[in-house]
Amino acid sequence: MPFWISIAVLGLLQAALVVLPGRLPPLPLGLSELRNSWWALVPAGSIVVVIVAVDFYEGSATFLTYLALVAVPPLAAFALARLVRGADVWLAPIAVGLFAIAWACVGTLAGETSATVLSGLACVTLGWLLVSVVPAPLLRWGIYAMAALDAILVAGELLQGPSSVLSAATPAADLPRLQIADFGSARMGFGDLFVAGLVGCLLAPTADGPNGPAGMDFSARRQFLCAALVAVLALCFDLLFFAVDTLPATVPVAVALALSVRLSPREA
Repeated sequence: MPFWISIAVLGLLQAALVVLPGRLPPLPLGLSELRNSWWALVPAGSIVVVIVAVDFYEGSATFLTYLALVAVPPLAAFALARLVRGADVWLAPIAVGLFAIAWACVGTLAGETSATVLSGLACVTLGWLLVSVVPAPLLRWGIYAMAALDAILVAGELLQGPSSVLSAATPAADLPRLQIADFGSARMGFGDLFVAGLVGCLLAPTADGPNGPAGMDFSARRQFLCAALVAVLALCFDLLFFAVDTLPATVPVAVALALSVRLSPREA
């Protein structure tokens, strides 16, 4: 598949992840005590942790590969059961089917599609967890910081090496690689999907938020607006691949979030 089609599909997947979260449930009672503003550092901190781990600790790429292999399927199943639009407990087994296809068809477009969708759904669950423990204004700044750091590291060619090592790590038995998003001839990091799922959860209505239809309609409109902006900005941003080999795919998502908040300024 040509690169321009592959990267365009991944950019549109980011847009889909923004609009995918539905009305989000509250955290279980046992986890409510985790609320803390310091969690806003997670988006940017995750980039730093991965770079340091891969650069300085041998075997960390393999560990992260197996961590994604174990964590992504149940996180994706939870998203299908509770978080996405039209979520239902009966949808959770779809995650098992996606994993089976990703494993049986490793190296094929069907396998890559299934693995990428699994990772994207898992990012919705991770986004919900973070949105549930961090005040929305701080989390927005955390997303902006992640995109800025991503851009600085890519411009300084500090991210490409660790990213290549992590992307090359492969689990045994031809199990699928869920720590990255491979599709056709293009590739995105897990963090690029995570930031999109996080923004979608940040803009989605919540069970303990406004209960009226006006509040839900506003959240849905802003999600769709942000998703449309992500799609347009990502496709335009991809034109820079004519000049460079690597781009920070978190940037279009962060810019879309800032524009959507600016155009619809009610508190996220």
